[in-house]
Amino acid sequence: MVVQDEPLRTTQGGTAAKKLAAELDLHTAGDLLRHYPRRYATRGELTDLASLAEGEQVTVVAEVLSATRRDLRGGRGPRSLLEAAITDGTGRLTLAFFHNTGYHLRELRPGRRGMFAGKVSTYRGKKQLAHPVYEMLPDDGTGEGRAQEFAERPIPIYPATKGVSSMDITRCIAALLGPRGGDPGIEDPMPAEVRERQRLVGLGAALEKIHRPDDMAEIGPARKRLKWDEAFVLQLALAQRRRAAEEVPARPRPRGSGGLLDAFDARLPFELTDGQREVGASIAAGLDSAHPMHRLLQGDVGAGKTLVALRAMLQVVDAGGQAVLLAPTEVLAQQHHRSITGMLGPLAEAGRLGGAEEATRVALLTGSQGAAARREALLEAASGQAGIVVGTHALLQEHVSFADLGLVVVDEQHRFGVEQRDALREKAAEGRPHVLVMTATPIPRTVAMTVYGDLDVVSLTQLPSGRAPISTHVVPAREKPHFLARAWERIREEVAQGRQAYVVCPRIGGEAGAEEEGPDGADAPGDADGAQADRRPPLAVLDVAAELAGGPLSGLKVEALHGRLAPDEKEAVMGRFAAGETQVLVATTVIEVGVDVPNASVMAILDADRFGVSQLHQLRGRVGRGSLPGLCLLVTDAEPDTPARERLAAVAATTDGFELSRVDLEQRREGDVLGGAQSGRRSSLRLLTLLRDEELIGRAREEAGALIGADPELKEHPGLAAALEEMLTEDRADYLEKA
Repeated sequence: MVVQDEPLRTTQGGTAAKKLAAELDLHTAGDLLRHYPRRYATRGELTDLASLAEGEQVTVVAEVLSATRRDLRGGRGPRSLLEAAITDGTGRLTLAFFHNTGYHLRELRPGRRGMFAGKVSTYRGKKQLAHPVYEMLPDDGTGEGRAQEFAERPIPIYPATKGVSSMDITRCIAALLGPRGGDPGIEDPMPAEVRERQRLVGLGAALEKIHRPDDMAEIGPARKRLKWDEAFVLQLALAQRRRAAEEVPARPRPRGSGGLLDAFDARLPFELTDGQREVGASIAAGLDSAHPMHRLLQGDVGAGKTLVALRAMLQVVDAGGQAVLLAPTEVLAQQHHRSITGMLGPLAEAGRLGGAEEATRVALLTGSQGAAARREALLEAASGQAGIVVGTHALLQEHVSFADLGLVVVDEQHRFGVEQRDALREKAAEGRPHVLVMTATPIPRTVAMTVYGDLDVVSLTQLPSGRAPISTHVVPAREKPHFLARAWERIREEVAQGRQAYVVCPRIGGEAGAEEEGPDGADAPGDADGAQADRRPPLAVLDVAAELAGGPLSGLKVEALHGRLAPDEKEAVMGRFAAGETQVLVATTVIEVGVDVPNASVMAILDADRFGVSQLHQLRGRVGRGSLPGLCLLVTDAEPDTPARERLAAVAATTDGFELSRVDLEQRREGDVLGGAQSGRRSSLRLLTLLRDEELIGRAREEAGALIGADPELKEHPGLAAALEEMLTEDRADYLEKA
């Protein structure tokens, strides 16, 4: 019987176990069984040898053409070299052996087929494998039935390394599963009624057939079962999380009448969209609950999320509580503070000359404030005088307190770590505060069911009236330099009409400018396609600003904005741009979210291929924010027909953020949906894909919810409880608990 948590050293021996651990991070029988084949070859299939690249680790199925042994002279003693030529019908490859040549000569007889694994190298202009690991397939002479069986049986090809070949893994798994076609003796934790409803094969059969299928038709049902297990156990964890949240107390914050929210709605110069009304009503109902609201508000760029969040904050203030808005950068925190105080007007001036009778205060707290401003903000937050507090990570510090924290609004939540969000949530005096998470990066439904599976997701899909369209074009600067020249002309034309422009660069420049700017304004390396040694360094704000001011944009007022500027300098630069004094702002991604200058009509993103789909869409949303049509130019040196150019073409083809979110997910691996990006562990998703398996994930969510509803602690399902515990390592459990 196979026990999945059994160490591999007891089934594979110490040497093999050490290699599997070092090369593939496999430690237990379960780890090995879940190291699934990446594809399958067949005995009659001939892999395309002509396309092999030097340095590539490969496994090929081919036929021996010839094998010749010759003696080598010189050196320390007599040696021999065996060279064998193999073919797949499209190309030839040489195998070279310097040891045990007599054995290899007997095995590598012309006409025999085998599976060969090794690293491709070149010798005298010919591709070769030196000392490959191989396994010869049976000759036809071993019997017609046996030959037919081997010809039709798929050969699993595993993710492998130089030290552990695909065939090594095959042998290890065979030792674990026992005789082919037998019962591997693996306990199945899935309830029989769930298996029956979902038409799933047993776990033992699924593992046997994923690793040792008799034909290709057996692989599909095996993959379906194993995908289901990944989705189901994940959804069990999230269902438990949702149930636990329902038992935590929170003070209800019902909507009142005649207070701040009514006064704010009365002074709005426009009508709310139907979507804003519908989502606002849903959030208002959540705030009136005796359990913490956990809601994800997603909406495309410009959909009016901040307005919806502000109305929720005013409802909490009317109910006697305070609301906090946590922003990822100082620029964005300052922007939110300006925007909220501007929208509230006299409603934000409590106790001040000109303040409305029902007004509150809006405090700003950032890490680089002067001592006097900081003391005032801390006092307003602690006393409750400020009903709304806007800030950055500075809000998370221990000495920051609130009179009655009722709502935490997190803007662009993916910019914050789990511990940071939890630290702010713990500052509520009574129970837990309600939580509203905002993201301008629309997410596919399957991601909402997994990454945000314990949140109620509401979406704003309708843009406010009056928003101008944005047109986007790819500018291939290397192929067509005149296109880049025309881009600078277009910016001059927009400025001549009294409008403004952004130019975005991946990094800052200067002495510390060898790295690109991260999302929080600090330098952090990044490249959407991964760094390549032969690529030039990414363009930098400080260099580009100087070149533009002295070249194609000479005569225009050009300024630079980036994360290394002092906070008061950032504020001054943004203030001049917002006031129209600066015509062209050369910036890093510090302007990615929240920055609102309606007069800015054009943006050029340099080295656009170094940004991801969602980031490009976010950046593009900084133009076209008023009645002026927006123009976004994606400048790139990327070659045609590359993934980078395809990504840029996808962004240029649509302004639908929900459609682009699917493109983004298709081009990235899912990663560990339970926080692997923070824990650094292997992904918990090995077969499941969030886009292609949307329907399966939905069914798993329903089944998991029903099971947890009937058996919250899984006491009647010890096998599932063990599977859940195995998946929820300490850091993943912590991630779920705090997410």
